[in-house]
Amino acid sequence: MKALKAHYDGKVIIPDEPVDLPTGEPLIITVKRTRKPKKSKGKSVLQWMADNAVGDDGLPPDLAHEHDHYLYGTPKRGNSQA
Repeated sequence: MKALKAHYDGKVIIPDEPVDLPTGEPLIITVKRTRKPKKSKGKSVLQWMADNAVGDDGLPPDLAHEHDHYLYGTPKRGNSQA
């Protein structure tokens, strides 16, 4: 058994150092992370939304219910909650 340091480029695993193996030889590869991924130290999305909420009397009162109409120009769904 041989341990190799390598990295993943999104498509293939690439050794970080020269490898002395016969070409075409079948292998079994076990992947083990050498370090844990860093956790985000930022706020959660919900906390960010609460912190950045906007109160604006100029916004339509049915904005939440008719968001597709205001974003994409689709016909209003009707049954407005306002």
